[in-house]
Amino acid sequence: MRIKTDENIARRAVELLRNAGHDVATVREQGLEGATDHRVFDACVAERRTLLTLDRGFGELLRFPPERGAGVVILELGGPASMQLLIDRVCEFIALATTRPINRELWIIEPGRVRIRRQEQEQP
Repeated sequence: MRIKTDENIARRAVELLRNAGHDVATVREQGLEGATDHRVFDACVAERRTLLTLDRGFGELLRFPPERGAGVVILELGGPASMQLLIDRVCEFIALATTRPINRELWIIEPGRVRIRRQEQEQP
């Protein structure tokens, strides 16, 4: 899977993704640190990469429609931010990503559950 990690995803998590076989580009590596959310989202769309982030703002469907690109995955840590909670959510994402494609959807991965907003079916 082609993924872009937002600047709030630690290098250790990026390495887990790469070790699992994913093609990962990071906001940091591409010089997009501090860029607006729209610029990051547009880069994901242009590169056909799924955005992996902690930023709940990317769940605003009118501003960031996941069907425009390869999808959006928001990791909800479920407690005060810690490396262990981040790693737990990334591992859950890796496991889920082996069972089904994102298909231009919004995934919100929380402790113990995953919410998926499927792309709208086009009406004839």
